[in-house]
Amino acid sequence: MQDDDTTHGPLAGFTVGVTAARRAEELATLLKRRGAAVQHAPALRIVPLADDSELLDATKELIDHAPDVVVATTAIGFRGWVEAADGWGIGDALLERLRGVELLARGPKVKGSVRAAGLTEAWSPGSESLAEVLDRLLAEGVAGRRIAVQLHGEPLPGFIESLQAAGAETVGVPVYRWMPPQDIAPLDRLLDATAARALDAVTFTSAPAAASFLGRAEERGLLPEVLGALRDEVLAACVGPVTALPLQARAIPTVQPERFRLGPLVQLVCAQLPTRARVLPVAGHRVEIRGHAVLVDDELRAVPPAGMALLRTLARRPGWVVARADLLRALPGSGTDEHAVETAMARLRSALGAPKLIQTVVKRGYRLSLDPAGDTPGAP
Repeated sequence: MQDDDTTHGPLAGFTVGVTAARRAEELATLLKRRGAAVQHAPALRIVPLADDSELLDATKELIDHAPDVVVATTAIGFRGWVEAADGWGIGDALLERLRGVELLARGPKVKGSVRAAGLTEAWSPGSESLAEVLDRLLAEGVAGRRIAVQLHGEPLPGFIESLQAAGAETVGVPVYRWMPPQDIAPLDRLLDATAARALDAVTFTSAPAAASFLGRAEERGLLPEVLGALRDEVLAACVGPVTALPLQARAIPTVQPERFRLGPLVQLVCAQLPTRARVLPVAGHRVEIRGHAVLVDDELRAVPPAGMALLRTLARRPGWVVARADLLRALPGSGTDEHAVETAMARLRSALGAPKLIQTVVKRGYRLSLDPAGDTPGAP
């Protein structure tokens, strides 16, 4: 085994769920490079733009009846919209229509896609904030104006409603269309792992994915267990505050990076998960209990699930004797034979590579050999 955090990675020993449909491979690769085990299950699928009749109808309607303003919200969505229109043979007509309206681009990336299409935006905020776009529109006055908004698959809380309340006519342009995944089995496995607290974190990169994840849990009768896990042991990491809304509506605590990108999301997970690990001074060693592995003096030791279940049970009362019957109940698929505890304990000791970490107390059970405070170098 490697023996320092720079080689085994900050996420070594942790398992992270990925719910993304788009850019899932990129996110999984970033997590794996930092040592994580990744379980991927798309919580939804995106209907290809060229196959989406709703977008075709909206595009034709805008070409036939010009809006006053078009708000472009995402770079990939705007680019996909123009490409889809090209595929339908109405790309030039769409671009001509967009040249004659007030085109607002939400942030620099969207502005880049607008200009790549040969168009020029009327204005773009530096903040990538839709709230700033809304403030500008309301300051200009929108009563009686027709405003088309490129929807990007996520809720735009208050944006459309505020425009309508101020007297605008709004037209949605649905450049993404979300559907349930064609193969639901991976999502079910991810939900099972979440409910069983076999994951350390689940990442969400869109609000529809978060809503679909919770919706499927409800369909299967697993929602109480999934909510309990996400409120307690499993970190819910979201790419941004809009993505977090369906989770927060269920009272699930979430974390989001300051910059709403995959890289900062991974950095945030790297910062968060190690701080949630249990660290104990045991038998002269520093023991850090991670999701599916243990750092013993910074050496990463893989531990089988049964062993992790026993170790977590012992760690809840470090230094105290835990009876075999209590340990048996903690074992996955526990039966009635306490010999299963002895077998799993032997494998756990072997996996940890330091047999004296766990002490057998004859006729009573087992205990972690917790050091007196201050006896272990580097212990907290």
